[in-house]
Amino acid sequence: MEPVQVPDAGVFWAFRAQCEEERGWQSKYSREGVAVWGQPPPPTGPAVHRVKCRIDIQDVPAETVYDVLHDTEYRRKWDMSVIDTHDIARLAANADVGYYAWKCPKPLKNRDVVTLRSWQVEDKSFMIINFSVKHPVSQQYPPRKDLVRAVSILAGYLLQSTGPNSCTLTYLAQVDPKGKLPKWVVNKASQYVAPRMLKKMHKACLKYPSWKQQHNVNVKPWLYPEQNKLPTMLLSDLALQHSASLENIDESSLSEVKDDSGSEN
Repeated sequence: MEPVQVPDAGVFWAFRAQCEEERGWQSKYSREGVAVWGQPPPPTGPAVHRVKCRIDIQDVPAETVYDVLHDTEYRRKWDMSVIDTHDIARLAANADVGYYAWKCPKPLKNRDVVTLRSWQVEDKSFMIINFSVKHPVSQQYPPRKDLVRAVSILAGYLLQSTGPNSCTLTYLAQVDPKGKLPKWVVNKASQYVAPRMLKKMHKACLKYPSWKQQHNVNVKPWLYPEQNKLPTMLLSDLALQHSASLENIDESSLSEVKDDSGSEN
């Protein structure tokens, strides 16, 4: 069982460097303040592409965006792709274990992940990173028959303040969705799904202050660890989740379909 560690300062520094690096990335989309890049897998390591998305936000402070990224209760309200999302247990003042299940474009099977999430705030930069874990001892949150268990090799956000009411958000992800996927899925993810999600999140950020006023306005355990009421979990009970131990679903022959309204899913 491969041990799990809460990311240290070096891990966060390396993640930030990857977010800011420009070499080796291929532009996939750039429009209206949103940009997307792709990167093929390295010669060594997992054979999974990486995607990087960036949005310039001119009317929301970084602190508000950071709250929205953390707030799982609010996520259920604005993210229509969510099937289920909740925090499972606390690992440290800046780390927890969480579950997230989401809808995939039809006719693909929907996916879910169990991840260790950790965060760091330094000066005017905010970072949240995650990677997949499992609980081998008690088999908590095993893969479900109705969902494909994906694997987050490393994913997260770099949020940088650019003014009192503006910021830049970069999302970097290397996620194995498991299975063989058709090319249209990869193209859609980089050219349609990712930009749309960032724009929807931006709109959600604009509405968050008024929503939060009506929903436990002073409760923000990501800022105030003493407010965290989650049960604790030992790091020694967790192990890294690798793709090889999960079922591989071949969806490469599936063709894209449209929903009842005529729009593509």
